[in-house]
Amino acid sequence: MAAIVLSLVACNSDTESSTPVENNEAQTTAPVTVQFNDFSITTEEMSSGGATKRAAVAPASYSGVGAMTLAFYDINGKEVYKTTQIQTNSSTYTTFGSFTADLQVGTYTMVALGYYYNAEDVFTLTSPTEAAFTSERPRETFCKTQTVTVTSAAPLNLSVTLNRIVSALNILSTDNRPASAAKLRTTFSKGGKSFNPTTGLALTDAGFTQTNNPGGSSTIDVTCFPFLTSADNEEEVMNVTIEVLDADSNVLSSHTIENVPFMRNRKTTVRGAIYSADASSAGFQLETSWLTPSDDITF
Repeated sequence: MAAIVLSLVACNSDTESSTPVENNEAQTTAPVTVQFNDFSITTEEMSSGGATKRAAVAPASYSGVGAMTLAFYDINGKEVYKTTQIQTNSSTYTTFGSFTADLQVGTYTMVALGYYYNAEDVFTLTSPTEAAFTSERPRETFCKTQTVTVTSAAPLNLSVTLNRIVSALNILSTDNRPASAAKLRTTFSKGGKSFNPTTGLALTDAGFTQTNNPGGSSTIDVTCFPFLTSADNEEEVMNVTIEVLDADSNVLSSHTIENVPFMRNRKTTVRGAIYSADASSAGFQLETSWLTPSDDITF
């Protein structure tokens, strides 16, 4: 829950002859340093709906952001710089949260992303208007896209807030998991795994399916993060199908909950007897936790 502040510092460099990004008389390049600083976190408790404040922590201490991607695109949409840092892989960075790009004088579109990372995930950033989790699960994602102009080799300092652009579905079972139940498959009738970094909206509303392994727990607590086509403070309603599978992916029980409400940066909880094959979907309870605009991560 959160907002992210980036400090971009353009340091002096020698002027060199090269093709400018746009029609500037000065043929200057500048090393632009992007620093992800400490951030504060505000979370909202599911039970009471109240907000809980936490002390400021360093980016490396926040498990919700395991990867950071920074990219710059010129005025023609050409990618001139892109790199990703993985928190668990120190070979991708010298200092986690600190980036340096050598940019020529000109105007750019900057895309800054922070998102949860798992080694099995495949995430692609194609342009300021197209990004996607092409692996099975979309993840909690924060994003900010803005114009950045480098006018000289003089230092340039910017502060940027990254907003959470996903919604969340929390699935909680009220009954115990039988020994034959190995996996949980969740199907969304709308939403998607790809998004436009400039708008934060999903690129498709065709829905998707993801499968989770509940492990050895007796009940289930799974959270999914769909991207929506609805704008901020607008509700998108969809059907959600929850299927319990055995180890061979045979369906043991299936429940479709209709008209589940979702909103960006907000969480919906579905609670009910998930493992019971004869349980009616009408027996499920829906709870919503709405985040306030101040709930963010600040870098």
